[in-house]
Amino acid sequence: MRKRWRWVGVFSPELMLCAGDAHVGPIRRRWWAVALPDGTLRAGRRGVELVPGRVRVRGVMDFALDEGEGVEVTSRTPGGHSIWTRKQGGIAARGRVIGRDIDARAIVDESDGDHDRHTAWRWSAGVGSADDGGAVAWNLVDGIHDAPGASERRVWRGGQPVEVDPVEFAPDLSRVAGLAFTPWAERSENVNLLVLRSRYRQPFGTFSGELPDGTRLREGYGVMEEHDALW
Repeated sequence: MRKRWRWVGVFSPELMLCAGDAHVGPIRRRWWAVALPDGTLRAGRRGVELVPGRVRVRGVMDFALDEGEGVEVTSRTPGGHSIWTRKQGGIAARGRVIGRDIDARAIVDESDGDHDRHTAWRWSAGVGSADDGGAVAWNLVDGIHDAPGASERRVWRGGQPVEVDPVEFAPDLSRVAGLAFTPWAERSENVNLLVLRSRYRQPFGTFSGELPDGTRLREGYGVMEEHDALW
């Protein structure tokens, strides 16, 4: 079955959030989550609307995204199928979330293709600042679009994307490459719909250490993810 999704994450010291809209063949799933530094996680499925340049969740969030061209990658799966993704890193997000104004930065993930029946990956995306104060963002992955070259792995410095070498994730998601991760709160799901099974973890939290391009972080905010799907 064809799979396609659009996922938006917004990250800041005050709050982090995600909203998603995914199609697996005829099955559609939408969701949202908001994480706070004290470990609070609010999440749901209703009222989600994702369109280019905007995210709305009825009664929860409404903000604009300063979207651009992004980084597009097309790959072949181990099973020989064509899959596509586009990533935008560190773009501006402005609006309101749970009653407060936000002016933060976001990651946008759009994906589409005939992914293999069994697909598994680990992924990390986030934003922050370097030791010199410059804005950074990253998108790191193992298991999908992860060839040694022409991959989706990117670090953005001052809005400019640079591809980086393959990365290794700790099995417990406590680290990716030279970045250490400290969780705030976790969105997780274990779905069994007979034709579709999915085991999914996505903790929000803070990052410290060094990005794969050698940039040292002054601060970093984002997500780790582990997804194992039979779809």
